[in-house]
Amino acid sequence: MSGEQTLWVILAMTVAAAFCRFAGFAFMGAIPLTPRIRAGLDAIPLAVMIAIVLPPALRGGVPEWLAIGVVAAAVYLRLNELVAIVCGMGVVALARVYGL
Repeated sequence: MSGEQTLWVILAMTVAAAFCRFAGFAFMGAIPLTPRIRAGLDAIPLAVMIAIVLPPALRGGVPEWLAIGVVAAAVYLRLNELVAIVCGMGVVALARVYGL
């Protein structure tokens, strides 16, 4: 794929992502936010995070499982999600450096 084609693909993906975001806002503006719908919307970030993390964790070894434990502990302690992610990445990096 040439550089120009790559730019066109990136532009098309940007337009598609923006359309999805704005369409979501438009559609959700017409839906009343009941407690049940609010609970479903609140569960989406966790579901996305699990979908991203679970496949590498299942294929991974000791570093990945240690990181999952550290991230779970950080979340249990109610630390910021970004702090939990950085801690998990640090554990994987250190475990790999030390040969685990």
